[in-house]
Amino acid sequence: MEYENFNAASAKITINGKSVHPGSAKGVMVNSILVLMELQSMLPAFANPMYTEGYEGFYHLDSVSGDCDCTHADYIIRDHDMAKFLAKKQLLEQVVDFLNNKYGAGTVVADIKDSYFNMKEQILPHIHLVDNAKLAMQQAGVTPHVCPIRGGTDGARLSYEGLPCPNLFTGGYNFHGRYEYIPLEDMQKSLEVCLNLVKIYAER
Repeated sequence: MEYENFNAASAKITINGKSVHPGSAKGVMVNSILVLMELQSMLPAFANPMYTEGYEGFYHLDSVSGDCDCTHADYIIRDHDMAKFLAKKQLLEQVVDFLNNKYGAGTVVADIKDSYFNMKEQILPHIHLVDNAKLAMQQAGVTPHVCPIRGGTDGARLSYEGLPCPNLFTGGYNFHGRYEYIPLEDMQKSLEVCLNLVKIYAER
């Protein structure tokens, strides 16, 4: 079970270059693809999903499209710790400002938007939800393992809408991939845990 998740933001980056014939490009051309490569190189090399685990956050370059004249890139920014999350967004903004000072205002445009926040802040005042979920799992013969979510969950959004919502297991494996599956036995255990929770709260 889980009750901590990433703080999350998306960053849509547009690089406005200047495409001219390469034979007469000196002092004129601004290759937007190369500017994006420069932006990426200015982010911490190991703050990358393939180097992180547990509570470690990251910048993830999710998609790129474009040409010399204009390039679009989508990043996601993640961190469990709010201070580190804010620092990651601030660093990206500083990189954008640096590149605009170097290549001219409007060369790099960044649209950074928050997506969701760590539900831990909403769960801790209602920690009985976690304690009772553990008890319900134990009653079903399931050993509770509490770990941070390296992603998001509907529970995060619900928690900030006023319904604190820890994440209970459904029995699934290999999420968001072609090999995702759920064994019937695990689904049955998930149902048993939910019924145990109902009984726990009905008896109070």
